[in-house]
Amino acid sequence: MNIITGNVWKFGDNIDTDLIIAARYLNTSDPHKLAQHVMEDADPQFISKLQPGDIIVAGENFGCGSSREHAPIALKAAGVSAIVAKSFARIFYRNAFNMGLAIFELPQSDEIDEGNLIKIDLDNGEIIDMDKKQTFSFTPIPPFMQELIQSGGLINFAKAEMMQENN
Repeated sequence: MNIITGNVWKFGDNIDTDLIIAARYLNTSDPHKLAQHVMEDADPQFISKLQPGDIIVAGENFGCGSSREHAPIALKAAGVSAIVAKSFARIFYRNAFNMGLAIFELPQSDEIDEGNLIKIDLDNGEIIDMDKKQTFSFTPIPPFMQELIQSGGLINFAKAEMMQENN
């Protein structure tokens, strides 16, 4: 069973990639350096409050703006285990899976409160708000996309596939 559990940090609509990781930090692609500045322009204290495994819950159009891969890399390196939003920008959606960051579309994301503990059941397509004892359904992620997340992204997945073929 594939389960992700974490505490919630809330953000609103139209969180663009420049809010996720500002352009002034794109002089590096080192995930750990990027992680130090994740969401800094949306909440300057975010990185000091974030705990490994925490989950971001947002509104519409998360990840809009430029198509930089740095955004999901920074979020993942900072310890964000998943993002739940009403919708995602198309390029961010694909980049997130390619980088191994779990994301879930949930129209009722505004019903989940900051600080709540949620459990995401990938196999059954459910998000359970453990504090409110409320369950939400989302379209389950296809098995291949789940493999990308479990592998840590597309590159790791491809490397594992090549190793299997060579053995």
